[in-house]
Amino acid sequence: MKKFILSVVTASLLCSTGLMAKTSAEVSKNALSNAKVEAKDKQVHVIKEAINAVVLTQKVIADIDKKDTKSAIKDLEDAIGKLEVALSAKHAPKLLPIDASVKAVEYVGDAKEIKKSLDLVNDLLNDGKVQEARKLLTTLQSEIDIVSVNLPVETYPDALKLAAKYLHEDKLQESKAVLVTALNTMIENVVVVPIPVLKAQALIVAASNIAKEDKKQALKHLTQAQKELEKAKLLGYTSKSDVTYKSLKNAIEKTKKEVKGKNKAEKLFDELISKMKSFKDKF
Repeated sequence: MKKFILSVVTASLLCSTGLMAKTSAEVSKNALSNAKVEAKDKQVHVIKEAINAVVLTQKVIADIDKKDTKSAIKDLEDAIGKLEVALSAKHAPKLLPIDASVKAVEYVGDAKEIKKSLDLVNDLLNDGKVQEARKLLTTLQSEIDIVSVNLPVETYPDALKLAAKYLHEDKLQESKAVLVTALNTMIENVVVVPIPVLKAQALIVAASNIAKEDKKQALKHLTQAQKELEKAKLLGYTSKSDVTYKSLKNAIEKTKKEVKGKNKAEKLFDELISKMKSFKDKF
């Protein structure tokens, strides 16, 4: 299960980023640094009872291999008990997290380098060099991944109960088969925060905060935001349609012209920030 979101980055985080940094590079760096902290704060917290249930399930399989039915039954009953504790909690989720981690991979090249890599991938595929193309494709990512491994509540407890039934009937291998299958039903969920979109959003907010006092730097922020959005598009963090990217590009160009002119860009910045939010929500 894989989905794109930016909800781990709060509006206050973005606003403060623009105020603290002077250059576009600093805005981008601060946005990424703060997003990593936010991601760790937002990652799911593992449920101790669910972990214990999985550990006990593995122990039951070991008991069965030793033909120790008595220990297997006891461990399995303990595992079922652990799950019952977890599921008794108010608003218990359908997936019980047993492991969680945060990983960040940033692509440091520009749009031109991405295009070169994509052309090379196509050439490799045309030449039948699939594995070489695959290795190159793995470098074309720029994202924060919040990964969780989850125990499915709808199936796992029933599997344990069925395994217990088989144990009481002295059907050890049938019980083991059920438990092995249950352990293989863990669901990995990956929440992806695209770094270029994150940076573009921070840069636009930063530009809006300094447009009156420092037009030159505000324009640099907006230009860099355009570059980040182009990277996001080339790296595939988008829907199949280019309409939203074109709309954002046009909105940024319109805002830049206004900043260069009479600097009545407040409304345009509001519209641009709103467009970025809408873009974010489509992931």
